[in-house]
Amino acid sequence: MPSRTRSRQRALQILFLWDARRQPVGDAIDAYYDTLYSEEHPERDPFVAQLVQGTVAHLAEVDEQISKHAEHWRMERMPAVDRNILRLAVYEMTRGGTPAAVTIDEALELARKYSGEESVQFVNGVLDAIHREMAAQSAGSGGPEAGAAS
Repeated sequence: MPSRTRSRQRALQILFLWDARRQPVGDAIDAYYDTLYSEEHPERDPFVAQLVQGTVAHLAEVDEQISKHAEHWRMERMPAVDRNILRLAVYEMTRGGTPAAVTIDEALELARKYSGEESVQFVNGVLDAIHREMAAQSAGSGGPEAGAAS
């Protein structure tokens, strides 16, 4: 079983492929495993599939969250890598059960690896704003994250 960090990298690559081709998500996953790693034939990672399929299944909600907090940036104008790092992180933070601090840290590492320093700052700002809003909503509703520090 690959590390969660490696799984997130694979999920990002699949989302990037899916975003570029707009093919069915299952086809994007198959294409990734069939072409990029044809020599290695890795086992399919259920966490990768969960991240990719969950992100795509909740895309409208995820994109709405990003658009709301990405001041002066329309989704279609964002660099594709940044857009998909944000999508992956917002899905994982809101629906994936991973603590926000872990999700944000992993997203920043993806931005460092696949984008640039300017993107790291952008991704951090958007995700931090989403996390603060989630924490405030949770505190207001008395949810499990009530009073959590950001």
